[in-house]
Amino acid sequence: MTEHTLGARLGAEALGTFGLVFGGCGSAVLAAKFLTDDGVQLGIGFVGVALAFGLTVLTGAYAFGHVSGGHFNPAVTIGLAVAKRFEWKGVLPYIVTQIVAGTVAALVLYIIASGKAGFSASESGFASNGYGAHSPGGYGLGAALLTEIVMTAAFLYVILGATDDRAPKGFAPIAIGLALTLIHLISIPVTNTSVNPARSIAVAWFAGGAALSQLWLFIVAPIIGAVIAGASYATITGLRTDKVDVGVANNPGRRGSSVPSPTR
Repeated sequence: MTEHTLGARLGAEALGTFGLVFGGCGSAVLAAKFLTDDGVQLGIGFVGVALAFGLTVLTGAYAFGHVSGGHFNPAVTIGLAVAKRFEWKGVLPYIVTQIVAGTVAALVLYIIASGKAGFSASESGFASNGYGAHSPGGYGLGAALLTEIVMTAAFLYVILGATDDRAPKGFAPIAIGLALTLIHLISIPVTNTSVNPARSIAVAWFAGGAALSQLWLFIVAPIIGAVIAGASYATITGLRTDKVDVGVANNPGRRGSSVPSPTR
């Protein structure tokens, strides 16, 4: 496996995370509800937004996974580290890069959205996550917390399983992208779907208000879910994760060093 410098890996993470936030949240802000002048609804709706998030991860994993591992998500980085698929010394640089890149993507999206008269990030919600009155379906704190934990754990299980050396080679990004699509189809009505602290933080800066006051849940819950999955995957599947190197996103499961740097 080709070794990449930390700078190259962080650059790949930045590009992938930018694409995820801009593509996924952009679809929600710009295209989810789109009315023509005569009132015809042409928006992509929940299904379109779910597909957009899945496609950003799928394409990003194929484009950048061979360099950085294609995490694009602090919860994924932490979960992989817990599962011994990623070195702990790389966790903080990855997370900082993901948050900064996501925020830049949200800024670009904010500038574009502001080009329409009457746009307000705070009034529209700007694709932010929330519970209670700020949940798309009016779901409370407990439901939101459980949803984000379970959905993030499920996402990590798919990532760990798809990149297992016993899994079919070359299909991991497809499985991961489809999993994220399914997660959004399930949980958009509950929390507007986070499972990714960088995505939630990025848009919360601009939405303000409840998006910021409720942000703690969308940082804590995904991390809890990721830790649960990372800590339990080997026990559930009977695989020693410390012997698995999945450093190449489109060739998962290659055996190698016990603590690979770029990991998918």
